[in-house]
Amino acid sequence: MLSTLPGMAQVTSIHREPELEAMVKAVSKDSLQNYLEGLVSFGTRHTLSKDQQGRGIEAARQYVLSRFRSFESTSGGRLTAEIDYFQVEADGRRVDRDTRMGNVMATLKGADPEDDRVFVVSGHIDSRVSDIMNAEADAPGANDDGSGVVALIEMVRIMSQQSFPATIVFVAVSGEEQGLIGAAHLARKAKNENWNLVAMINNDMIGNSTSSGTDLRDNTKLRVFSEGVPLFETEQMGSVRQSTNAENDSKSRQLARYIKEVGERYVDQLEIKLIYRNDRFLRGGDHTPFSREGFTAVRLCEMNENYFHQHQDIRMEDGQQYGDLIDYIDYEYLRKNTAVNLAVLASLASAPGVPQEVGVDISGLSNSTLLRWKSPENGTASGYYVLMRETSDSMWERKFYTAELEMELPYSKDNYFFAVQSVGANGAESLPVFPRPVR
Repeated sequence: MLSTLPGMAQVTSIHREPELEAMVKAVSKDSLQNYLEGLVSFGTRHTLSKDQQGRGIEAARQYVLSRFRSFESTSGGRLTAEIDYFQVEADGRRVDRDTRMGNVMATLKGADPEDDRVFVVSGHIDSRVSDIMNAEADAPGANDDGSGVVALIEMVRIMSQQSFPATIVFVAVSGEEQGLIGAAHLARKAKNENWNLVAMINNDMIGNSTSSGTDLRDNTKLRVFSEGVPLFETEQMGSVRQSTNAENDSKSRQLARYIKEVGERYVDQLEIKLIYRNDRFLRGGDHTPFSREGFTAVRLCEMNENYFHQHQDIRMEDGQQYGDLIDYIDYEYLRKNTAVNLAVLASLASAPGVPQEVGVDISGLSNSTLLRWKSPENGTASGYYVLMRETSDSMWERKFYTAELEMELPYSKDNYFFAVQSVGANGAESLPVFPRPVR
């Protein structure tokens, strides 16, 4: 937990849970490099590439599946891995023929049979070159998105040896470059099967630390993209958002802030930048289909993109090397970004569920703020944090602890935003919940 000491605003204390810190330290650059060398060896991972021995997306899917399954024996029966195959019809655009696609999934089952919460973390296994329909040319896809896929493998290696109350699903989706197809399939599946999907984290390009054009070199910053106004917003949701000025307090924004706080708590020499848009300008990623289905979803992405090594044919032109080659991966940066994912997922899956029916009392005018809530549906909360920040600030500034189901603070709701999160006996914190007006 980050906390400011009274009277010493410039001093910050950092408390790390030893077990979680040990998992974070177990993330290995050598393991990530080994996985990535295996992944790029399949030549192309284009979604429409032909099934061949040792080449193409199906061979790559089988490789990732074998990696996931190699950790099953040490998981105490909690880890299972499979490929969720599905058929996609030709659309006349980016899918020129009926195609079988598949998402490679590793499910780490929660240890509490009463806890149905699910957390999803993804990367996309497919790759491309300059022509989106070129399924023959070599497309190593080392960073886009080999980096996200090997981060999943490394997390499974470490986290499968631990037990968490909630379930975590690690998934290498297919068809991202052809239109977010695999992610859309999984989002619909989660919706149709009524998953209690609390949060989805998409990792897409987390291994490059140098920019094209501006020639920036920096492996100390990571972006997290989150929607403000939800893509899935009903008229009633919109009315509440407008009346409470909650356009910067969507569930995805709360997840983004959580990632920044927990990630920076456990990973040194890394600053997580909150980017207040769903994705890059006029672009999209595999978290977007989940947002459209009403789930809480964000994207993690490197700070500086290199367009010489993204969506390019492998070639040398005017002295510049093009192509998404493994030579340009920064493994220390990839290690830190993988560790952020692990810290956040372990913290969320260890924490109790969010407090229920969080409300701010509006029965009378007052310069104090009274908040009330109910216990979480999953797990047991030993206490709660009431969070507070200035309306102009992006991050929560103060955390007030209580073991009760209400708290009154001598700060006006006119001047501050508030939220409430559950805290477990192990110190793990749930996502914050923005309050609704109640009488």
